[in-house]
Order: sequence, then structure tokens, then C-alpha cells
Amino acid sequence: MNLQLTRPIAFIDLETTGINISTDRIVEIAIVKISPDGSRLVKRKIINPTIPIPQGAIDVHGITNEMVKDAPTFKQASNEIKQFIEGCDIGGYNSNRFDIPMLVEEFLRCELNIDIESRKLVDVQKVYHLMEQRTLSAAYKFYCQKELEGAHGAEVDATATYEVLEAQIEKYSQIGNTVDSIIKFTGEEQIVDFSRRFIMENGVEIFNFGKHKGKPVTRVLKEEPQYYDWMMKGDFALHTKLKITEILNRTLVKK
Repeated sequence: MNLQLTRPIAFIDLETTGINISTDRIVEIAIVKISPDGSRLVKRKIINPTIPIPQGAIDVHGITNEMVKDAPTFKQASNEIKQFIEGCDIGGYNSNRFDIPMLVEEFLRCELNIDIESRKLVDVQKVYHLMEQRTLSAAYKFYCQKELEGAHGAEVDATATYEVLEAQIEKYSQIGNTVDSIIKFTGEEQIVDFSRRFIMENGVEIFNFGKHKGKPVTRVLKEEPQYYDWMMKGDFALHTKLKITEILNRTLVKK
């Protein structure tokens, strides 16, 4: 194994009803967990999203409404999934912008917190885009010299992502072979909320949208407290609402 680990890393891939973090749902999750000794465990589940799967999504991943009707909901499977990734760093392909935010949102709907802040997040796509700039199927062919059969099946994609990272470590000595060295190479994003409604600038949370874009969140909350209520009632991701609540509570404590 090329990747040197100090704790397990879970490569996650999701298939969903769509790409809206706030309103779409998971229909399939696959997790390939790699331990420091190189051993591998796989967990794959079909999930009943509790909302209809649009035909456009079915055309991509092939999971139909009939296939999920007797499957567990995410809430029913959430504790099992949480326990499986306990103590793991998390890897994926475009995972920092999609899979992890979607997964966190599903956990928050179940009132579970998976403590993302304590984990290292390895997005294999970032290495690939910095070095080659292609899709997962192309990355798999480029790095592994194999065709990706069954792309857009969650387990296939999660396994392929791990294999691509293994090949990247072998090909690019400059990225190192540890989670820390890879993140140092790709750059570790300072994420406030996964929907990126807020960003960090010089250690301060800043609005990244709307009429207050560019302004410190704490200042807006002090000058226009009703803006918090508007956001909490609006169609924002639960993780966004969680973070602005944390900022508000922190602001109140400092008064």
C-alpha cells in the first residue's frame, strides 16, 4: 500500500436524487474503509430517500423508485453509518464540495453530529485537477490503466477513488504518502459551512452571498439581528443554519 496512515480513512461515494444539498437526498452510500495496516472494509447501502427520484437522476445512477421503496431511510441507517466511519479521516472524489456536505446534511436531519472538524478531508479530485484536470472515469483510466466499469455505482466509484489516490502517490512523489502531506499539497480549505454561504478571511467569518457579501457575520448579527431569523426560516442548508447559530451564540457570550 502506497498510502501511509496513522488512522483509518473512509472513502465515501454517494448517489442522490439530485445535487441540491438542502433539498436532495441520498439513495445509495458506499464506504471503503482503509486501515493503517492496509486492510479494507466495505459498507454499501441502498437508501430510501423518502422523496421521488427524478428520471434525470435515475438515468445517471440507475437506482429507481421501485428499488428503494423497501430500503431503510437514512435515519434508520444513520447510527450504523456513523459507527462505521467513527475515528476515520474521510476521502472521496469531489467529496469536499458534494459528498461530505450532503452526508453532513443527512446526519443533521437526524439530529446527529459526525464531528467533521476533527477529521482530515482528502479530496482526490483536487490532486487530479492540479496535475491533470479530468473526470473520475478518465482519472481511473489515466492512473490505473483500466476502464471504470459500473461508474456511478457508489461502491465502484468509492473503490476507484482509493485506487486513483494509490496511483497518484506512486506517480507524484511531491504529494507524499500521508494524509497530512496530501492535504498540504492540495491546500486545506477553511470551511465555515459546506454550502459556502460564509467564508473565512483572516480568521473572521464573512458573508459570501447576498446584500451582506464581504461583511463580517458577527457585525451583521449585531447591526441587523433580524437577518438571523430570516436565514433560519429560509431555504438554507441545515449545516449553514448550525454554523450561523454557533456564530450568534459566540457573539452573545462576548457581550
